[in-house]
Amino acid sequence: MHNHMRMYLASICCNIARSHWSIPSRWMYAHLLDGDLASNSLSWQWVAGTFSSKKYYANQENINKFFHDDQKNTFLDIEYEEFGTMEVPEELLKKIEFKPETAFPESISLGEIKPSTNTLIYNYYNLDPDWHKNEDVQRILLLEPSLFKKYPVNKKCMDFAVSLSGNIHGIKIYVGEFDTILNHIGQQHLVYKEHPANNHYKGTVESRDWMFNVNGYYPSFFKYWKACQKSIQE
Repeated sequence: MHNHMRMYLASICCNIARSHWSIPSRWMYAHLLDGDLASNSLSWQWVAGTFSSKKYYANQENINKFFHDDQKNTFLDIEYEEFGTMEVPEELLKKIEFKPETAFPESISLGEIKPSTNTLIYNYYNLDPDWHKNEDVQRILLLEPSLFKKYPVNKKCMDFAVSLSGNIHGIKIYVGEFDTILNHIGQQHLVYKEHPANNHYKGTVESRDWMFNVNGYYPSFFKYWKACQKSIQE
């Protein structure tokens, strides 16, 4: 999705319809093929002005400019100073509760997983086809119902992830919880990549691939990005 479109949508939902950012951001995450929880959530918070007095707005003139359109007479066709006092437009008063359910692919049974065997645990955030490539290990794509209950995705997103896993030779899909795998295989045989959604995993943890070699705390995205640019130049 075009980045401007995401910002416009978030602005309308949060700052004009006055919805809490967490509700529409959950809907958007569920429809993003390349969805990243942190990036999506933080983007919505930035537009909504969370922990800040500044909210992001875009009027019709701005939208027309970037989408090469000439639409007029919408609730966005106003001057920027009018946004702070405008009422919620009638078109945005009706809200529908978002109740998604993740559709899982067919799963192997626990009995089809070899116990006490060196095993790489893949998941929705790690589908790296080159991870320990050509090594003689068991490869399991783990899809935990508990994670997708909290952060659901639609069928197209799940189908996309499953299709990508087809690039991993010998991968088997298991729908279940990590603890079940842990008890069946044994912690000493499990290897996985670090990710905030995997904090409950146990075994040998390996680093994700990072675009930038930047560490430490940065109070804003722009200061972090400057450090990233410096890292690239070095």
